[in-house]
Amino acid sequence: MKNTTRIELAKENFKFSSGHFTIFSATERENIHGHNFTVALAFDAAVEDNGMIFDYATAKRHIEAMCRSLNEHFLLPAHSKHLKIEEEADYTYVHFGSEKIPFLKRDIKILPVENVTVEELSAYFLQAFVDEFVKTRKHPISYVEIKIFSGPGQSANATWRI
Repeated sequence: MKNTTRIELAKENFKFSSGHFTIFSATERENIHGHNFTVALAFDAAVEDNGMIFDYATAKRHIEAMCRSLNEHFLLPAHSKHLKIEEEADYTYVHFGSEKIPFLKRDIKILPVENVTVEELSAYFLQAFVDEFVKTRKHPISYVEIKIFSGPGQSANATWRI
């Protein structure tokens, strides 16, 4: 019988600095601000005959690449029912109520989320990890947890279990 092991990764370079605002309702949102986000990953898998689950350096590179892709960008939610995103030449305009907020296209990332929160970011990272390492590969992963910190003492986690 093979045993199962939990691998936990919270590397120094699992971080990104991004701006955002949280949307509370059709009429209320936070002011634009930023966070130094950090990411932690944990997963359970069966230990193979060679004494390891798989070369999880690939998992580290995956999280690092996701962090790099968001670093130094303003994050916008593609699926918010309270925002209208309009692209025009080099600019993207975000309409919130009567506000029209301009951004240079190069400075933003539009994510497939409802709101840019630690809850949604953890689910975004989780879905990408599961798609890459569980659904398309033959890794014996049975559980995944992604935790996103927006600062010390403030985080959310999303989990997946087979």
